[in-house]
Amino acid sequence: MTPKIIDEEKLSAHNYLGQDILAPAKRWYVFFSFLIALVLNFLPLQGYALIIRPDFVAITLVFWCVNQPQRIGMSFAFFIGLMMDVGNASILGQHALAYCTLVYFALTFRRRLGIFSLLQQAPQIGLMLVIMQVLMVLVAILNTANFPEWHYFLASLTGTLLWAPIAYLLALPLKLKSDPNAL
Repeated sequence: MTPKIIDEEKLSAHNYLGQDILAPAKRWYVFFSFLIALVLNFLPLQGYALIIRPDFVAITLVFWCVNQPQRIGMSFAFFIGLMMDVGNASILGQHALAYCTLVYFALTFRRRLGIFSLLQQAPQIGLMLVIMQVLMVLVAILNTANFPEWHYFLASLTGTLLWAPIAYLLALPLKLKSDPNAL
């Protein structure tokens, strides 16, 4: 057996040390981000705009669970899910169950997601969003609803595409300023 040659450039600490470290978020900032997400989810849209609108609350939940898990947990996900159910006049608990599942996946995979850049995180976030939507469809079908058409899942695709810009905007005020006096 010959020893395997490892590219030291891939293993260098620079790849990991170059990542941004976020400052702890203030409670008002987390609250404000969810308020904006709720407003975007409750905008009265019609036609294709309604079909392709991502679930902004779900994207915001994943962002906070991945980057600052001490701020958001299952109970908050359940509460905001109930707010979404009441706001959408849907089955009570449908969004709550889906959001709790989403938070579980985000907390489980948060260390793995932290290694990747925002663009590399997007497919994994997209998979979480698809699982959330499938769970919501299953709950609706159990309550005698019809199976939605294929374009129902376009919201997960747009959520995947918007993950990087939304996560960048949410993290922007949290990035630590570089100290000019540091070595």
